[in-house]
Amino acid sequence: MTAALAIEGLRKAFGGLPAIHDVSLEVLPGERRLIIGPNGAGKTTLFNLVTGDLQRDAGTIRLLGEDISRLAPHRRAHRGLARTYQIITLFPGDSLEHNIVLSLLGLSKSRWKTFAPLSVKSSLHEEARRVLARVGLDHLAQRPIAELAYGEKRRVEIAMALAQKPKVLLLDEPLAGLSREERASVKQLIAGIPREVTVVMIEHDMDTALDMAERITVLHYGSVIVEGTRAEVVADPRTKEVYLGE
Repeated sequence: MTAALAIEGLRKAFGGLPAIHDVSLEVLPGERRLIIGPNGAGKTTLFNLVTGDLQRDAGTIRLLGEDISRLAPHRRAHRGLARTYQIITLFPGDSLEHNIVLSLLGLSKSRWKTFAPLSVKSSLHEEARRVLARVGLDHLAQRPIAELAYGEKRRVEIAMALAQKPKVLLLDEPLAGLSREERASVKQLIAGIPREVTVVMIEHDMDTALDMAERITVLHYGSVIVEGTRAEVVADPRTKEVYLGE
């Protein structure tokens, strides 16, 4: 079976300091993969290399068998790669619907019709409302992002990524900063993502997200130190050493 996401020998250094060191991993289609590790482990750097926000020093990245290592970020998005960010990246003065429309526009042929106002692109607005309904926020479609609770903003960001109909979805700490109730809501949303979408999620807090993945990869100082099922990773002494200092 062709991997949804395959990384081989990936390396990235900043000023001679390795941030990602010879990382290799494979994520199968439909899989829910969790990438965990302490602060500074290289988790977000890994995502930035996969999406093309950072250029690799060495290694290959394949999306559904295609080598995307040299592609620009927007071309990777057109191949079926979408992501969210650790720091929320929404337009706070615009409505939820408008934010989703902008996400849809990025992959639509109508993006080249630069003189046509967004208000006349009715199909994009209809699709935006459908996407918001999937995350339970359609009743807030016209509300400015700035008026939302933090957990609702996280759900909008996931909705923007889902609007692009990705084949592989990268979620960078989607539970960070959420209350217990907000975490439950976002976890339920992630659990409901269709299986045709492969999900790779970064989380700092191992206990918070262990129940969300089938396989887990532990990063430490830019290297993969443990990989396996939840039971295997929890039982591995290297995981305990990284998280508990044992």
